[in-house]
This record gives sequence, structure tokens and C-alpha cells, in this order.
Amino acid sequence: MDPILVLSALLVTLIAGLSTGIGGLLSMFQKRNSSRFLAVSLGFSAGVMIYLSFVEILPEGFFYLQQILSDSLASVLNVASFFFGILVIALIDRFVPSIDNPHEIPDVQSMIDSRDSHVHKGLLRTGFMTAIAIAIHNIPEGLATFTSFMADTHLGVSIAIAIAIHNIPEGIAVAVPIYFATGKRRRAFLISLASGLSEMLGAIIGLMLFSWLRTDLMLGIVLAATAGIMIYISFDELLPTAEKYGEHHLAIYGVLSGMGVMAVSLLLL
Repeated sequence: MDPILVLSALLVTLIAGLSTGIGGLLSMFQKRNSSRFLAVSLGFSAGVMIYLSFVEILPEGFFYLQQILSDSLASVLNVASFFFGILVIALIDRFVPSIDNPHEIPDVQSMIDSRDSHVHKGLLRTGFMTAIAIAIHNIPEGLATFTSFMADTHLGVSIAIAIAIHNIPEGIAVAVPIYFATGKRRRAFLISLASGLSEMLGAIIGLMLFSWLRTDLMLGIVLAATAGIMIYISFDELLPTAEKYGEHHLAIYGVLSGMGVMAVSLLLL
């Protein structure tokens, strides 16, 4: 393998993961009126992921499978791998739930105004448990980013950008309760940052797969599964949260903008 390509893939995955730290920083200055921008941003990320999955990643997975299998078998395996990716991330969601939705942004002002001591006592535990849940959820995302970059650098960068955008609210969800439980900005920021580092574990898994099983079959399966993971994240996490924190149309405008920007970007590349 090209060491420069591997290092670049690892770096891109790291940057995408560490965007939770951006959320940690933003949480210190969050205002209630930030929800409209958040809704559009999450919708935009979903639009990018959905467009990439169906227009680029699935066809590319089929292309690799087609190199060693008949068209019919390649098509069946491509679809099966797509739904396998959905199954994997759905099982993670099922068995590793967080106390709060890891993509749900806590209401900072309500925490400040709360006089209930039980609320503040539970915040620290909520923040840590959310960080753990997000760390586990991020492993498949790291695998998806690394593998896609290794197969196609332009595709990998696009996926990394989409994942980075959707990691920002995760960082907020971790940092806010910890900050208001401890009053320590630095601790809240560092823990939110650390929750995104688990994406590197996914990248390491991807690196091992490429080292041991670098074949068209492996690439095709992983790419199709990546598409499934991204579709699940979009419909289960990003879109519902976007609608919750903004008007329905804001979320849809974000989705359409994300698709449009990605379509133009792919045409220009």
C-alpha cells in the first residue's frame, strides 16, 4: 500500500472524528436561536450522505464486485452488503443506547435556570455515558471514512466532510452536561474531543482489512456496507434531529442543498 495514501486516509478520518471538539467549543457559547442553523446543517449533512450513498458509493461497490463476479451475483452481493451495513449500525444503536439521544442538543438555558439539585447531579453521568455511547457509534463511521478514502480519495473527502458536520452536535451533547455539572470548560471540551477519537479505531480496522484482504471483493463489500451505514445515520439520526430543532422546511432545504452541492462537486471533480 502507498504509505502516503494510508497516512492521508488516517489524517482525514482523524479530522472528521475530532470535529466533536468543535461541538464542545460551540457548546460554551450556545444560544437558543442557534437551532435554526443547526437544523439546516444537519439536513445538509444528511443530504450529502444520502446522495453519496446512492449515486457514488453503491455504484462503486458494484464496480469492484463486478470485477470478479457475474453481474447478477455482483448485484445481489452489493445489495446484501448494503443492508448488512444497515444491520450493523442498527444493532449498535439497539444494544449501545445512550441516556439521551447523542444527536439531541441539550437546552443550555434550561440547565442554567434549573433549581433542581437532582438535575445537576445527573448531568455529569449523562455527559460521560453519552460520550461512551458516541465513541462506540463512531467506530463504523471511522471505518467508512478510511475505506472510502482508500478506494477513492475524492469520495473519502466528501464522506469525511459529511461525517464531520454531523459530529459537531455530538460534541455539544457531550460537553454541555459535563460543563454545567463541573463548571470546567476545559474538561468538557477535552471529553467531547476524546469521544470522536474512536473513529480512529474504525480506521485501524479498515487498515487491517486493507493489509490482509486487499481484494476487489473486500472493497466492494465494505463500500456497499458503508452506504448502508450512512443511510441509516441519515434517516435515524440526522433528519429527525434536524426537524426537531428547526421547521420541517428548514431540514428539507438543508437536505436538498447538501444533495445539490455534492452533485455539483462530483461533476467538477
